[in-house]
Amino acid sequence: MDPRPRVVIIGSGFAGLYCARALKGAPVEVTIVDRRNHHLFQPLLYQVATAGLNPSDIAVPTRSFVRKQENLEVLLGEVAGFDLARRRVFLADGGEITYDHLVVATGATHSYFGKPEWARFAPGLKTIEDALEIRRRILVAFELAEREPDPARRDALLSFVVVGGGPTGVELAGALTEIARHTLASEFRAIDPRRARIVLLEGAPRVLPSYAPDLSEAARQQLADLGVDVRTGAMVTGIDAEGVRVGEERIASRTVLWGAGVAASPLARELGAPLDRAGRVKVEPDLTVPGHPEVHVAGDLAAAVRSDGSPVPGVAPAAIQQGRHVARDIVRGLRGEPRRPFRYVDKGILSTIGRGRAVGEVWRFHLRGVVAWLAWLLVHIFFLIGFRNRFMVILEWAWHYTTYGRGARLITDTAEQWQLVAADAERRAREAGVAPAGPEPPPTSPAARAPEAASGDRPPMVH
Repeated sequence: MDPRPRVVIIGSGFAGLYCARALKGAPVEVTIVDRRNHHLFQPLLYQVATAGLNPSDIAVPTRSFVRKQENLEVLLGEVAGFDLARRRVFLADGGEITYDHLVVATGATHSYFGKPEWARFAPGLKTIEDALEIRRRILVAFELAEREPDPARRDALLSFVVVGGGPTGVELAGALTEIARHTLASEFRAIDPRRARIVLLEGAPRVLPSYAPDLSEAARQQLADLGVDVRTGAMVTGIDAEGVRVGEERIASRTVLWGAGVAASPLARELGAPLDRAGRVKVEPDLTVPGHPEVHVAGDLAAAVRSDGSPVPGVAPAAIQQGRHVARDIVRGLRGEPRRPFRYVDKGILSTIGRGRAVGEVWRFHLRGVVAWLAWLLVHIFFLIGFRNRFMVILEWAWHYTTYGRGARLITDTAEQWQLVAADAERRAREAGVAPAGPEPPPTSPAARAPEAASGDRPPMVH
């Protein structure tokens, strides 16, 4: 039996994976537990959702990435809870894992501000599955519009509403305009994709509210130049299958995308620690759970604050720094050295809006346009894990820049897709006064295998 202390890391996101890497060579045994077998580069997830990249371009199997780290093992499993007194991690399948040090870094999920019923109509963007679902909805909307003779229904299919003017919403809205105005412009016969309407709704007074006011205004102007209908101070009061309600106004849209809010992974509640309004753990200055110095929380799950009392932002660089800090503190503890408080080094923020368009702040310099866009490209290539991923993304971006092409435009076969086609056929038959036959889904389709999944509802996913 190995006498070395065991460090169990829950989650293989930025915080978890960089913590594990920083423990390479340390006198500990490291175990990563995650319900997924890959590390996902979330900042580029919107590129998968808008058909710019394939999932494999921004994800790497966790085992392949850490295979040379001899003091590390990877377990595929879903964590159900903890016993902090006995230092146990409980898995959903009934298994248990003991630890000497625990690092919980399970990230965040979507927040619909008390309206979970909106989730089925407005998918968020946190996982590869989310990105593929959004991609499918976008592409199917154009396909159904091509067959739709009714002008009002066709306009609803060609109207895309993005809720939330943060980085995710801004990036989605900008990418949607490029798809409609350039990528699909000459590929349809009955419709003109360039007539697609993209609406960005933000409840705050300005888009990118966490950015400096001049950068927010620059982002708004760049979006407007692309043709995005940007609405600030717009509070969404309802979402359904036919559109969005903003106050007393209704926007007819068959494709609504959610980028408005995030909440901590529900697993935070299992730690029994104080939580903030977003469900994040209120950690000590050294990122440990109050009363449990052997339990660390990092990444989006941690409600960490800077020395001036302002919150540490939920961005990838912060998660990476937290993961490394936790690893160093664990090693310090093994040496009998005192732990140190976490100090976040703000290297800047960047948000892309479209080809040659972006805004950002790097070392207090405010960047706009092409300069910000080039900085965004370099930063994201640098942080991508794996040579193959970097090489493929560079090729994809070079091709996209020169041609406006998006090569990952596959519509995956899903139950909801067949429901839409069947409903469309039934409506056409009803209007024509004939008995609706409706297309039968093929035997191998998800609709045939699991009709109960046709609603499109998915329960919240937790690590």
